[in-house]
Amino acid sequence: MAVPEVRLRALNDRPLQPRRRWVLYWMTSFRRTRFNFALDRAIEHAKALGKPLLVLEALRVGYPDSNDRLHTFILEGMAENARRFAKAPVLHVPYVEETAGDGAGLLEALAAEACVVVGDDWPCYFVPRMQAAAASRLDVRLELVDSNGLWPMRATDRVFTTAHSFRAHLQKALPPHLTLPADAPLARLDLPTTTLPAAIARRWGRAPKDLLEARPAAIAALPIDHSVPPGVMRGGSHVAEARLSLFVSKRLADYPVARNEPEQDGTSALSPYLHFGHVSAHHVFAEVARYERWTPDLLGRSIGGSKSGWWKMSPAAEAFLDELVTWRELAYNLCALRPDDYGSLATLPAFAKATLKKHEKDPRPHLYSDEQLERAETHDPLWNATQRQLVRDGWFHNYLRMLWGKKILEWSPSAKHALERMERLMNRYSLDGRDPCSYAGYLWVLGRCDRAWGPERPIFGSVRYMSSENTARKISVKGFLAKYAAR
Repeated sequence: MAVPEVRLRALNDRPLQPRRRWVLYWMTSFRRTRFNFALDRAIEHAKALGKPLLVLEALRVGYPDSNDRLHTFILEGMAENARRFAKAPVLHVPYVEETAGDGAGLLEALAAEACVVVGDDWPCYFVPRMQAAAASRLDVRLELVDSNGLWPMRATDRVFTTAHSFRAHLQKALPPHLTLPADAPLARLDLPTTTLPAAIARRWGRAPKDLLEARPAAIAALPIDHSVPPGVMRGGSHVAEARLSLFVSKRLADYPVARNEPEQDGTSALSPYLHFGHVSAHHVFAEVARYERWTPDLLGRSIGGSKSGWWKMSPAAEAFLDELVTWRELAYNLCALRPDDYGSLATLPAFAKATLKKHEKDPRPHLYSDEQLERAETHDPLWNATQRQLVRDGWFHNYLRMLWGKKILEWSPSAKHALERMERLMNRYSLDGRDPCSYAGYLWVLGRCDRAWGPERPIFGSVRYMSSENTARKISVKGFLAKYAAR
């Protein structure tokens, strides 16, 4: 089945070059071999042109916030992809820079032999700028493919400001877009093969085995930040798929209650794998649908944006899909359609802008420095434990993220300062930072996709308030506090 046109866009006006050597898939964000519309599109081109398929999956050392944690996770995914592509008639080039700038020119060299270049249409961080710069240099078409979620990012030009309005829209407009990418596009794939030209192999070539296997000594030799060690999660599609299977079969039924308890493993914890593309939202949806024995013909008419009842699945599955589809893809909607300011205060609703401005000069009983926050040196034990989970593990509990952000607002000189601090801490330590969902989370703390709340409070005004004391009354935290106590 062809990739839907609504998921395709050319990033330059260059022509296809059908006489050239191969189809090039520049894999940057959808780092997987399954449920990947971009890979499907590259295979479509290769079959139509009768050409080999070359997949470039590169990792440079100079990306923002590069450190041992992010590098290790990405490399573990690259190694898994190398194993999977090795079983198919596809030339996979896992390239890892060992010195800043060494990778310059690699994409252009491969594109010079390409009939077409296919890339991942991901709307956030430095990726769009990098792709736009590349597109301007190439003499061949660079075509981006959206494989982010069930709802194609550019199927509408409307930026939704609430989950309810977006949910209501999806209930009317999503069904025609429920075509999934291929589960196993490499199975029985029949394509001509190719090899890397000697000149390119000498200058760039595949990553050395010790780097591709993320051996600590090899990573220690790279010019990246070594003060942030690997987290507790391993990267790669194999690990992600195992985590997904476990969640759906063993934990989905308890999700509505267990997801809010930090002492339980009740969330999917798939966000790092979704962020780096080791698993796709389509794959997650397919597994939930299979477990629920669901088919698209069960969908009814719109129910006006209500949270449950439209999918015709169990309440637990519908609660999970509201997070996976509504809230996650609402974040992608913002980043895709407001590319210049998706992470700024300008995206806040009028009430939030006004109330935060009104209370900007309110006295702050506690003002902590960036270093105190990073080291979890506040007066608040629950916040400190949450920050330590982020720093130690590379991921932290979904429910406590809300409290984490709210307290940073309370302890910062301004909302702008709070936004910068949340982004800085997440970018440095979190495996799922630098993501549309991350920016949506920061902005939710400041009032986006929310309403005005009363009573009006110091600092917060009418932005939703949270306290550690109330949080500790709602959920069990004693074990969590003990686990993430100061060492």
